Amino acid sequence: MMKAIMLRWIFVYLLFFMPLPLLEAQSDTNLADVRAYLRISERLGTAGQITDSQVLAVKQAGYDVVVNLGPAREERNLLEGYLVTQQGMTYVHIPVSWEDPSQRDLQLFMDVMKANEDRSVFVHCFANMRASAFVYLYRTLRLGELDEVARADMAKIWDPASQTQWQMFIEEAQQAAEKQ
Repeated sequence: MMKAIMLRWIFVYLLFFMPLPLLEAQSDTNLADVRAYLRISERLGTAGQITDSQVLAVKQAGYDVVVNLGPAREERNLLEGYLVTQQGMTYVHIPVSWEDPSQRDLQLFMDVMKANEDRSVFVHCFANMRASAFVYLYRTLRLGELDEVARADMAKIWDPASQTQWQMFIEEAQQAAEKQ
């Protein structure tokens, strides 16, 4: 009898007093319709373009920061920054060129990730190709994760070797990191 009462109080405590971000981090189900969504870790996820109606789902999944690596396009993301900030999240837009991704954009991304390392970050672009490549480089070059592990996550989305400019971009970033 005493055990049942104690278990009931533990359940009530967990239900009402567990930190909300821990509970929210498990609610990715509302992101099922987001193009190419992939949760990398408790604090990091990538995806393709989110719609205006999916911004709330990003918040409900426990993300604090949205980083958009796609270029500004009226038909795709005109109100995104406004809607994200209205939900209480931070919004960062780094418009990365598909044809010519730059090391300067990667450095800015790395700085944003460092500044938000204690927060949950949702990184996206149009198809999760830019985002997965940038996150792959962040994970391997900054966090020191194994290349095979980070590359396997990126391979769930695409293979940058299929696009010469992206393969060269990744190799250039890796070579620059080796020199440091």
